[in-house]
Amino acid sequence: MNPSTSRKKPTVFVAGSTGMVGRAIVRRLLQSGYPIVDAPSPRPDLRNQEAAHALIAQLAPDWVFLAAAKVGGIHANVTYPADFIYDNLMIQTNVMHACYLSGVKKLLFFGSSCIYSRDAPQPTKEEHLLGGYLEPTNEPYAIAKIAGIITARSYNRQHGANFISVLPANLYGPYDNFDLDNAHVIPALLRKMDAAKSAGAASVEVWGSGEPRREFLHVHDLADAAVFLMENYDSDEIINVGSGQDRTIRELALLIREIVGFHGEIGFNRSCPDGISRKLLDVSRLTALGWRSSIPLQEGLASTYRWYEENQHMLRT
Repeated sequence: MNPSTSRKKPTVFVAGSTGMVGRAIVRRLLQSGYPIVDAPSPRPDLRNQEAAHALIAQLAPDWVFLAAAKVGGIHANVTYPADFIYDNLMIQTNVMHACYLSGVKKLLFFGSSCIYSRDAPQPTKEEHLLGGYLEPTNEPYAIAKIAGIITARSYNRQHGANFISVLPANLYGPYDNFDLDNAHVIPALLRKMDAAKSAGAASVEVWGSGEPRREFLHVHDLADAAVFLMENYDSDEIINVGSGQDRTIRELALLIREIVGFHGEIGFNRSCPDGISRKLLDVSRLTALGWRSSIPLQEGLASTYRWYEENQHMLRT
């Protein structure tokens, strides 16, 4: 028997396994035969230190994917800044410390491309982190994620942990948040245009000018990259995960209109904030390791819309 096939795979806990990222990671792990341990129901509140420590001690995983987080679009970040910084700081700090105490062999922490400064060079390299002022509309969330990266690095250096940090581009896919008060741009546009098509509306409003450029990554690509990095990457240095391609919000809106089959006009509300003018990751570090994204944007949007059509009855309003 080949030793590589007989070697026991590490047991894995995915913190945040009911969210979009967590579900995609669980799906990818199961495809590769990893044994998964999960939190009991009702799920403990990872913002509570005692609950987080008890959970990790009980599950005793070898690997942890830290995908639990409070996330949202510009509207949510502007409306709930205290929630974004508090919830994320508490979750990530509690889970990392619990993993250290329980001797977890490896942890992957998910940062975000929004932690780079608003004036970062484009495409943005990993070494550009902390190179300038953050975008004000998501500063609390970004500060929390930066703190998570520094926390992971500090546990490595002081305690010999193996905690790695990845920075994904803007994500989308099945199980995304389609609540218009909190959604990112892709699920918001899919839902708005689907509703407008059903109602026979003449137009759909999009926040901002439509001019900012954004990079988008299907969540299944992220999950594949995350498992790849857990298998092949051990470093204090952060690593970008993206498609390496961007487009304007206007171009995105037109593409979604085509996929949904909405025939009305798209109106851009310039009184609403745009956020950073461009956000594109340099993914050369990840490419050099041997990984590239494989899901084209149009294909990923079409499959996400099909998922939404089939599951919108289960989604919150």
